[in-house]
Amino acid sequence: MTRPMGIKAVIFDLDGTVVENAYDWPQIRRELGNTDVSILHYICGLEEPEKSRKWAILERHEAEQTERSVLREGMRELLGLLKGRGVRSALVTNNSRKNTHYLLEKFGIGFDRVITRESGLWKPSGAPFRDVLRAFGISPGDCCVVGDTRFDILAALDAGVGPIFLLADDPDEFAGFPVEVFPEIGPLLERLEELL
Repeated sequence: MTRPMGIKAVIFDLDGTVVENAYDWPQIRRELGNTDVSILHYICGLEEPEKSRKWAILERHEAEQTERSVLREGMRELLGLLKGRGVRSALVTNNSRKNTHYLLEKFGIGFDRVITRESGLWKPSGAPFRDVLRAFGISPGDCCVVGDTRFDILAALDAGVGPIFLLADDPDEFAGFPVEVFPEIGPLLERLEELL
C-alpha cells in the first residue's frame, strides 16, 4: 500500500522566519510617516523627491538588520529534511534582492524559487504565492506556508495556500486566524514530518 502524497512544497518568509533579526516596524513606520498601508505600497505611491528619501530610510534599516541577522536555529535541518524528501522550497520576501541574496550566501542556504520585492509581487497579496504554485506546477492544497506575521497569513489566505505555520512567541496575537503557531523550529519540524 502506498502512502498518499503529502505536501509537495513549502513557502518560507525570510525576515523573522528563515533568519532572526529585530526590525522595529512601528518606529520605521513613524519615520516614514506611514500608518495605514503596506510600506512598499506607501513608498511606491509617493512622488519624487519624497519617494527617494523614503526608500533611503527603509533601505538604511534593512541594511542594518541584514548585517545583524542570524540563521534561525534548526532552519538548516528543516531545509535538509525537505530536500531529502523531495519537497520543493520557495522563499517569498518583501525585502530586496540584494539583501536576500546576501543572506542566502552568508548562511550557505538555497531555495528552489526566490521572490523578492523587485518582482512587484508583494505580501499581503497572495500574488507571490500564486507565482510559486505556477512555477512548481502544483495546487494550493499541495503547499504550506511558514512565516511569522499577519502579512504571511493574509498572503496565504489570498492564494488559498494552507496549512499556515507561524514561528512566533505569542499565539494569542494570531487568535482567530487558521494557523498553527510554534515558538521554535523543533516542534514545527515534527509537525511538517507528519505532512510530508
